[in-house]
Parts: sequence; structure tokens; C-alpha cells
Amino acid sequence: MRSDRVYEALRILPNRFMLCSLAFRAARRFHRPDTSIGHTINDVLDRIARSTPGEELMVDTVATSSPVEADREARLCA
Repeated sequence: MRSDRVYEALRILPNRFMLCSLAFRAARRFHRPDTSIGHTINDVLDRIARSTPGEELMVDTVATSSPVEADREARLCA
């Protein structure tokens, strides 16, 4: 059940807002079109729960995005 995964991830990252933000960004980066978004989110939560507290959890935010992704992000933020 996903709530179990969320509680396990909260042991690593206790701030719920940061957990949701990180899970959202990671799901967008890791998602593949041939899989369910639910499976991707479950995988992301499992990865966070398996990480160690001192480990870097941030998704690569420096990576350059394609013009299509930049346009999509601009429309989402508007």
C-alpha cells in the first residue's frame, strides 16, 4: 500500500512538503511512457525510503532540459 511507502520515506525526509516536492520532481525525471505513473511514484518512494539520511536526495536540478520540457514547465507554472 502506498501509505506504507510514504511513512517509510518520512523516516528519511520528515518534512512532508519537501517529500512531496522531491517525489514529484523525481517522478517526472524517472517516469517512462510504457509504465504507470503509480508504479513510478511507488518506485520513487521506495528509493527515498532506502536511502540513508546523509545521502544526497536531490534530483539533478542542474541538468539542462530540452526546449519542449522548458515550454511544458513554463505552461505548468503559469
